[in-house]
Parts: sequence; structure tokens; C-alpha cells
Amino acid sequence: MAQTALAAMAGAARVADLFCGLGTFTFRLAGLAPVLAADADGRAITALKAATGSAPGIKSITAETRDLYRRPVLAEELKRIDAVLFDPPRAGAPDQARQIAMSAVPVAVGVSCDAATFARDARILADGGFKLEQVRLIDQFLWSPHVELVGVFRR
Repeated sequence: MAQTALAAMAGAARVADLFCGLGTFTFRLAGLAPVLAADADGRAITALKAATGSAPGIKSITAETRDLYRRPVLAEELKRIDAVLFDPPRAGAPDQARQIAMSAVPVAVGVSCDAATFARDARILADGGFKLEQVRLIDQFLWSPHVELVGVFRR
């Protein structure tokens, strides 16, 4: 998943990692460019901020506790962002996807653990001018029917 995201976002000058949790993608992305990271879990953001001090060789990480369901990062706020990764919980992120679709961001990477909500959010991005360039299915849970999806969207 990370390799797909990194390859898609290569060359970006500033990226956003939305629904970042503890920084599963954040630190890898910070190897490419400065990162705006946001998640509703304050403890996860506190841990992420603490870890940035001991992570050598990365660009800056600005981490924010923010409920992206109630207060998604707006298209206006994405003006300085070149690529967005969003990895929401199973419910997906329709409001955040709408803001990404309304923005001028040229690359979006969606990560999902639910095919139906991924499809809904992908439709929102497609209606906003994105094309689904690549989708990868990852069966990482041996005894579960659940799969992870990573989709790369470009304008």
C-alpha cells in the first residue's frame, strides 16, 4: 500500500495525509515532501508529533487533531497541497472526498477497508474530474474476507 502511495505522490512539493492515525503513511510521505497530517484521535496525533522528533531524514510534519467527518479539510485549505492520501475508517469519507474533488489537487490516493464505501468515494472523485488510474487489492488478513484497497486518482 505504501509503495503504491509513494509512487503516485512522487514529485509532490507538499502532501496531506488525512485520517492519518499514528502515521502509517505519514512518515513515509515525509520522506518525499512536507506533510499535513490530520486525524480525530488526539492521542494518535500526540504520539505522531512526539515521534517526529526522533525520525531522521524526513521533511516537516504538521499534525492536527481534527474530526474530518465534522470538519473536513476544505478545498480552500488544499490550495498548497499537491497530493492527498486519505485512509478513512470503514464508513468512508464522502464529505472529505467532496472537498478533494472541489480542490485543484492533481493526485489523490484513497485507501479503504470497505469496497462499497471506496466505490462511493471514488465516484465522488470521478464526478469532480479525477480518473481512477490504478486500484490494488491487498488481502492482508489471512482468515478474514476483508481486503484493503488502494486507488490512485489523477486529474
